[in-house]
Amino acid sequence: MITLHGIPNCDTVKKARAWLEEHGRPYAFHDFKKMGVPEAELDRWLAEVGWERLLNRSGTTWRKLDEAVRAAVVDAASARALMLAQASVIKRPVTRWPDGVTTVGYSAEAYAVRLASLA
Repeated sequence: MITLHGIPNCDTVKKARAWLEEHGRPYAFHDFKKMGVPEAELDRWLAEVGWERLLNRSGTTWRKLDEAVRAAVVDAASARALMLAQASVIKRPVTRWPDGVTTVGYSAEAYAVRLASLA
C-alpha cells in the first residue's frame, strides 16, 4: 500500500492524491494536521532522504518563523525538533511506496517512474 503523508489543503498533496486516484492506485493518507507527525516515520525519512531534503525552506511556514528559530536549524536533530513542533515545515508530500522507498515532493514523471519500478 502506498502511504501519502501531508496536509490535505496543500496544493502539491492535492496533485499527488489526484494523480494516484487517476491511475487507480489505492493509498492511505496520513494527515499531519489531524494525526501529527509519526516520530518513527520521521526518523526513517531523515535517515533515508536527509534533513536538508525534508525541510521545506521555501514554504510560508519557514518564512514566517523567527530568524533565530531558522538559524538554529543546523543539523538533523534540530530539524527533527522543528518538524515535530511545526509539521508544515516538512516538504510535502512524503510518500512511502510499497517497496519501502520514501520520496519527498511530487511530480507526475517521478510518480510514473516509481509505479513502473513496482510492476
